[in-house]
Amino acid sequence: MFAGKTTELVRRVDRARIAGCEVLVVSHALDDRHGPGRIASHTGLAVASRAVTRAAEIPGHLQPGTVLVAVDEAQFLGPELVDVVTGLADDGLDVVVAGLTVTFDGRPFEPLPSLMALAESVTRLTAVCTVCGRDAAYHVRLEGAVAGGDALTTVAGYVGGAETYQARCRAHRTVTGQSSTSGTKL
Repeated sequence: MFAGKTTELVRRVDRARIAGCEVLVVSHALDDRHGPGRIASHTGLAVASRAVTRAAEIPGHLQPGTVLVAVDEAQFLGPELVDVVTGLADDGLDVVVAGLTVTFDGRPFEPLPSLMALAESVTRLTAVCTVCGRDAAYHVRLEGAVAGGDALTTVAGYVGGAETYQARCRAHRTVTGQSSTSGTKL
């Protein structure tokens, strides 16, 4: 979170549209923080989108001549997104996917790890640790933010932002209330 993923997605969508390409932008219907049919970055860049509840719905939104499919908040679309994206790419479409690679408790967040393994190109962005300012590949759920939820980045059906999560480096991430620093370098 807070790494500029949606900002980069919007930049790529804008470039494709400047080039005169037909673009489909989709995001999970769960993410309605910026209103229906719209994705937006934390910095305010926004673009119209189609809301879907399942990855299998994406091909049904394609218009004739679509060249680029851009998927935001991909982590909410689950493992079936891998087959959908593979099918779109096999059909000759460019597909750009933005989403979280790890859950708030530091575990791989499918389908992003699987998509990264199959992609021709991967750009992995990191945020800035809110504690020390180093690169932050993790995010932690703030205590007392919102009760409930699971290991995903939703809390009781709510997609959170800075009020719920903070970006953290490896040294400052917290897993189930304990520091996970171990001296191990990955």
